[in-house]
Amino acid sequence: MTAILSDKFKFILAEKLFDEVTNASDSHEYYIGIGKSDAYGDPDTPVDPLRTLVEERELRNNLQSVKKVAATSFVAPRYNWTSGSIYNSFNDAQVGVAAQPYYVLTDANEVYICLQQGKNAAGTTNTSTVKPNFTTAGVSETQAFETADGYRWKLLYSISATRATDFLSSSFIPVEKTTVDSSSANAFQLQQLNIQNYSTPKQIIGTTLVSGGSGYTSAPTVSINGNGSGAAATATISGGQVVKVEMNNESAALGSGYDYASIAFSGGGGAGADFNPIITSDIGIGNDPRKDLKSSSVMLNTKPNGTESGTFIVDQDFRQIGVFRDLEIFDSSGVFSAASGLALRFMKFGQTVTFAKDDVIRGPAIADGSRPQAHVVDVQDSIVYYTQNDETGFTAFTDGTLIDDRDGSEQATVDSANKYSIVDQYSGDVLYIENRNRVARSASQTEDIKVVITV
Repeated sequence: MTAILSDKFKFILAEKLFDEVTNASDSHEYYIGIGKSDAYGDPDTPVDPLRTLVEERELRNNLQSVKKVAATSFVAPRYNWTSGSIYNSFNDAQVGVAAQPYYVLTDANEVYICLQQGKNAAGTTNTSTVKPNFTTAGVSETQAFETADGYRWKLLYSISATRATDFLSSSFIPVEKTTVDSSSANAFQLQQLNIQNYSTPKQIIGTTLVSGGSGYTSAPTVSINGNGSGAAATATISGGQVVKVEMNNESAALGSGYDYASIAFSGGGGAGADFNPIITSDIGIGNDPRKDLKSSSVMLNTKPNGTESGTFIVDQDFRQIGVFRDLEIFDSSGVFSAASGLALRFMKFGQTVTFAKDDVIRGPAIADGSRPQAHVVDVQDSIVYYTQNDETGFTAFTDGTLIDDRDGSEQATVDSANKYSIVDQYSGDVLYIENRNRVARSASQTEDIKVVITV
């Protein structure tokens, strides 16, 4: 038995995540955390994370700091419009997005969906040479339009500077359904509201070739049969075959109300032409761009700035990023809800210490002959922040014992060992693990961390 998850179901799951992250009135808190200042090995090359409890524990063991998710958006893969490329048209039979995408982002940060692929009189696909722009085409933002290369485009939405900063990346574009009231909408939202409100359900926006038939001496008449109305198209022949069937114009001839339809041909002297109609959804193109672009991905964004009031380590690096849900306050059942927090363990000494960052410190041998070890993340006067992981082991340090570094050149007696910061790194749910190349942090630095979760 074979089965699939529908695009709608994947969207529903992504929407539940989006709603939970953005709903300020519920009890759930989402954080992005960074960690792992020690190297992966030699060479220091990221390893692929595995979907295991072991991997989750290592993420927690290496965790340095967390910062609350600041911005969230649905996103879709990014495809820049480029002159000389071939683009597909939207197709109700297309699984996902093909190698030749059916939507583009222009350099004006406008997202257009292709309703018709440009083809010449012989039915051969044209490359796209005219950048889609509704203003240049002389139409309103709600109208589809055809360019000189035969492509038919429709504006879905424009990306504001703020949303571009938060969510636009080399691989993804933000996409949303605008729900604000028109009286409080900004210019970008108002434009998108107009597009959404003018969308028409169940239109026939084009056709796909099954067979061109044979023997045609003139273009046959095209009839569209179904339970909708208003769709009209014209056939083109070449070499005795029907090579393309295009809708008669950008809007009115697309009709509406089609749950199903078929295309029939009459006249022209030939036989055997077979084309399938392309029918839009029950909300139409433009009503919800997230569905038009088949988005089931949510981007979470946060921007740690310097020390974040002492909760982030500087002059140090990190290699792992994680997404956490409902972390707790250490030694408490309360959910952590501050803007940011430190998750490192630390020990206090009776004097200023000079252990080096990224060194390994060790305590005295215990009964079995092993020594407690830890990786130094930061040193602040008499306090040493550290991590323990599978490489160092997890033997606890003991108050009043002598601690030394890897080569024994630095020694100090610890007053209070095994202290914990405010964030309980072993609480909550791990939703995402990403291993990256080393990222160095400084006090003047702001990271722009974008995490994409795809259902």
